[in-house]
Amino acid sequence: MTKGQLARDVAIYSIARLLLVVVIGAIILGVAALVGVAVPLLVAAIFAVLIALPLSLLLFAKLRKRVNEGIATFDAQRRADQADLRARLRGEGTSR
Repeated sequence: MTKGQLARDVAIYSIARLLLVVVIGAIILGVAALVGVAVPLLVAAIFAVLIALPLSLLLFAKLRKRVNEGIATFDAQRRADQADLRARLRGEGTSR
């Protein structure tokens, strides 16, 4: 996985989660309006975030796993690059 693919997946996952919060918030405000109860926007937003957190884990599990795998791949490559750089700085693996 490239950095671009990882960035795209993270962006898609983040946008999907934000949209879920917006949809849940709109549902909360809509139901409150239908029932005739005044719910402040901040309260609806807080409840939307609290509901969306576990729900997004279920709804976007495949995308979350892809993001986690991409991060793990990127991190492993970064560690390998760091180890290679440290070895070269110590003079290991050079032919002089």
